[in-house]
Amino acid sequence: MRKPEGAHRWRLIFTVLGAVAVALGSFWLLEVMNKSSQDVSANKKLDEPDYFVTNFSLVRMDLQGKPSYIVSGAKLTHYPADDSSDIDQPFVRKISPGVPPMNMTAELAHIDQGNSRLQLSRNVVIDRVAGPKTQNMTLKTEALTIFPDEERMESAVPVDLLSGRSHVTGVGLKANNATSVVEVPGSVRIVIPPRKAVPAK
Repeated sequence: MRKPEGAHRWRLIFTVLGAVAVALGSFWLLEVMNKSSQDVSANKKLDEPDYFVTNFSLVRMDLQGKPSYIVSGAKLTHYPADDSSDIDQPFVRKISPGVPPMNMTAELAHIDQGNSRLQLSRNVVIDRVAGPKTQNMTLKTEALTIFPDEERMESAVPVDLLSGRSHVTGVGLKANNATSVVEVPGSVRIVIPPRKAVPAK
């Protein structure tokens, strides 16, 4: 018995529609896969450094346009994701009017928050010679955060501080360069040598 011609037509239409649906589904899946691949590539690029500089030196100016900090190092690596930078073998010099410069060294440094925070880590040493109005100072720790714009620094790990003839050890540090106030909040131990006796005339 011969099937009606309309049945063949509808079967052909359904077959074509099915093929179109499969094609569209395949195209949509391909687009989704390509977009996902592009997103992964974009994220990967953001997480990766976009440039590095070796044996560099830069100067940070204060609000009056005078040198405030000099930062140098063996290598600076910049990350575009958060506009941060890592520094290998950093050397930082703090310049303040009327007092000797303060030199800071470490194995690593990280600069972030719009260049307003500098984090030193591993074998951090800060040294300043005595001046007319200041005592000599040497600070040793494993981690120190510096806020250049606020003229302060802090640490949450053990510190070893030599100021003049006084030796202070403890856990944590809060220091304000503008006010010359230094706090060691935890496990403080202070050694103050006795004054030398003045020989009688």
